[in-house]
Amino acid sequence: MRLPNWVRLPGRTVRVRLTVLYVLLFLFSGALLLVIASGVTVHSSAMVTGPKAPRQPGQPGARTHRLQSPAAPLQPRAAHLLGQDQLGHVLFISSLIALAIMTIVSAALGWLVAGRALRPVRQMTAAAQRISEDNLHERLAVAGPRDELKELGDTIDGLLARLEGAFNAQRRFVANASHELRTPLTTMRASLDVALAKPEPVPPQTVALAGRLRAELDKVDTLLEAFLVLARAQHHHLPSYTALPLDYAVGAALADQAAAIHARNLTVQDTSGPGGAWVTGSQALLSRLVENVIGNAVCHNADGGWIRITTQTDGHRASLVVENGGQVLDQRQVAELAQPFRRLGADRTGSAQGSGLGLSIVAAIAEAHGGTLDLQAREGGGLRVCVELPSAAARPSAAEAGVPA
Repeated sequence: MRLPNWVRLPGRTVRVRLTVLYVLLFLFSGALLLVIASGVTVHSSAMVTGPKAPRQPGQPGARTHRLQSPAAPLQPRAAHLLGQDQLGHVLFISSLIALAIMTIVSAALGWLVAGRALRPVRQMTAAAQRISEDNLHERLAVAGPRDELKELGDTIDGLLARLEGAFNAQRRFVANASHELRTPLTTMRASLDVALAKPEPVPPQTVALAGRLRAELDKVDTLLEAFLVLARAQHHHLPSYTALPLDYAVGAALADQAAAIHARNLTVQDTSGPGGAWVTGSQALLSRLVENVIGNAVCHNADGGWIRITTQTDGHRASLVVENGGQVLDQRQVAELAQPFRRLGADRTGSAQGSGLGLSIVAAIAEAHGGTLDLQAREGGGLRVCVELPSAAARPSAAEAGVPA
């Protein structure tokens, strides 16, 4: 039977289970005590009202006893038995009422005792929920005797210490990787420029090889930049916050992709709502998010295909929806595209372009800004990408947001 909506039952927490256990134990022991007490009462009544020993002949009153009617001495005895039965019944009912009252009292006391016993667990849970990547230096620091709860708190503190060390190491890598890895790339580019800038004629083979090497260096540089952006987004490393309209970021991304859109003869439909969808966060990362979503729609599309872009605000959420046509995709594979280096391969568009980091960067940037990424395979073919972000509390002017009018 389904309970009405106004009935709120507590969840199956440890506190509820302990309280129920206390009540069941009390109810069992109380019922057993009631049965024993009732049995003793009945036995005592039977002993008191049992048949009396017959008088021997010659004792006083023996003759009178024979002359009386047999039913005469049974009337007081029956009344006495009836009184004993009523007394036992009243005693039984009173015991049941007392048991019910004490069951309720034991439930309340069990609830309080269970809450008292589980208070350290609730404190550890609240402290663990407060501790995030930004304050891993905090510890639970459970006080009290050296018991199981103290050992649990110390174990969690040790785990937090190891996590803090791991996150610090990753932050140091992100800080040093840009300089350490880009320096060799810059040196290799400079060497190519020097080799091609010599006065004597350069062989055509050398020029072709230099062009291929420069193209590969550009790919490595792009991949390195994607790694760094992904690492910063996953660590919620947002250097500055500013207000940004998503429609402006869409316009900038479409301008950067204009050559590729024209080369593939794609039709772009921008159905953004009036006023734009304003969000707050890192302008560089949010712009990169929009660039990756639109670049993914351009890159993984069919020649002569279409792209539909929508930005809007619904309550406290701003959304960017980018849809593109193409072949019918498997939703199970599409759901994994937010993971690094996950691609659908050449079967998707006839090519294996991209590094497999574009949508994973989008997912990391959205999560860093308190948003979500949803990927859906369209029934008619193609992909639907929806990014939801918290909308800005107020929409500043274009000059205040640093956006050209």
